[in-house]
Amino acid sequence: MKPSQIAAALEALVRVRQPVFLWGAPGVGKSQVVAQVARRRGLELRDVRAVLLDPVDLRGVPRIGEDGSTVWCPPSFLPRRGAGILFLDELNAAPPLVQAACYQLLLDRRIGEYELPGAWTVVAAGNRESDRAVTHRMPSALANRMVHLDFEADIADWLAWAQATGVAPEVVAFLRFRPALLHVFDPARNDKAFPSPRSWEFVSRVLAAGPGAIGGDGAHGAAVSSALDADVLRGVVRGAVGEGAAAEFLGFLDMCAALPDVDEVLADPAGVALPDEPAVICALCEAVARRADGAAMPGLAALAARLPVEFGVLLMRGAVAADPSVVETEAFDGWACANSDVLM
Repeated sequence: MKPSQIAAALEALVRVRQPVFLWGAPGVGKSQVVAQVARRRGLELRDVRAVLLDPVDLRGVPRIGEDGSTVWCPPSFLPRRGAGILFLDELNAAPPLVQAACYQLLLDRRIGEYELPGAWTVVAAGNRESDRAVTHRMPSALANRMVHLDFEADIADWLAWAQATGVAPEVVAFLRFRPALLHVFDPARNDKAFPSPRSWEFVSRVLAAGPGAIGGDGAHGAAVSSALDADVLRGVVRGAVGEGAAAEFLGFLDMCAALPDVDEVLADPAGVALPDEPAVICALCEAVARRADGAAMPGLAALAARLPVEFGVLLMRGAVAADPSVVETEAFDGWACANSDVLM
């Protein structure tokens, strides 16, 4: 299931307090989807890393009660009130005794004297055994008490998330052009670094450290290298997404070095020189679309009219994603009418 489907399933399962286990390869974004569902529903999220726990941690420590009997004090990370999601991340990487300690919490919503509040739902996640990550086989008695969802990366979902969260336009443009590199994981190769939604976000953070952006003040590669030496940047990107993906991405950045400044494009959309390389046109559309607002729309529409139709659509879709109100402008209406045969 792609992330948007996982999110929809989680929304339904959380409503009925049904325990869920999310299975997926490393770096696909399992924990982020759980966090998004919690935010969307206004729920508190308690993220508990099961792999860091000892069996006794869930039950807590004992004290002597007023009547002389033993009373167990549950740990502070277990919720006492309110509504939320108790997220047991990396559950199947935890030792078998820790997994066994989760039985009662999952089955009976309690551990010893502690009881999970009624408005809380248990969601767990972990890597698949086939991923060759650190995992322990989940006992069938525990597995049978949960709904199991298989998580797969999806480029359309990722692009929507990346644009909404401000991922660097270079990364968005590159993966829009090379979607197969969003997630490349081969457990048989045992690579230390490989492309994944998580590792591309790391690359985005590195690029954000530079003072420029694509089409910002000229060559983005030069802008970034003012913060990081080119060889250091190459090593960092390689260390995030692996050798092959890094070589393609850095080559893409080099091609983007000749992109015009976004302000120049918006000032003279009918006359500015446009690149010939499709990947670079994609990058230009990504950068310009992020500046979309009512005032900029005449320029964006004029630029879209000069581009091959597929890139014109890409530019205008990006503009609408950046500022949905632009669909009400005269410039957008004119472009939409002129391209109605493509949009139908």
